[in-house]
Amino acid sequence: MNSVKFENIRFNPDSTPFHKLAEQMADAFGYKAVLVTDKKLAQLIRLRIAQRNECAYCIILHAQVARDIGIPYPKIDNISSWWNSQLFTEKEKVTLAYSDILTIGTHKRFQKYHEAMCEYFSAEEIAEIAAIVINMNVWTRLKLAQGQLPIYDE
Repeated sequence: MNSVKFENIRFNPDSTPFHKLAEQMADAFGYKAVLVTDKKLAQLIRLRIAQRNECAYCIILHAQVARDIGIPYPKIDNISSWWNSQLFTEKEKVTLAYSDILTIGTHKRFQKYHEAMCEYFSAEEIAEIAAIVINMNVWTRLKLAQGQLPIYDE
């Protein structure tokens, strides 16, 4: 994020204790956390949720982290249409579908997506992936609410 800085236009997130709680979640499930989930897969999840929730701060941050950890640029660039791509493995596609559905939160056939995850992950791994998704949804909504907007740092 070399030439971009961020500016809060609505409120300071430290005005309530919620921000500290969100930081604790990030320590446990964010991009710096030590997880069982493959680091690149976890980052694809974060980037997809950032993109899906249209959080400018999160998209810029997580695209940069994805580049930094070696995710191929075409995957990063194609995350918005992962289902229509052969750049992603079946395991990645199942995980991204699960992440999308959990982010929406109202799908009537959620069990179908959970069962697809069971083909690739243990119950504990699925719980961790769900926590990654939930953590990212908290952060995208926090950054959207506080108005964390990117501006050029000239």
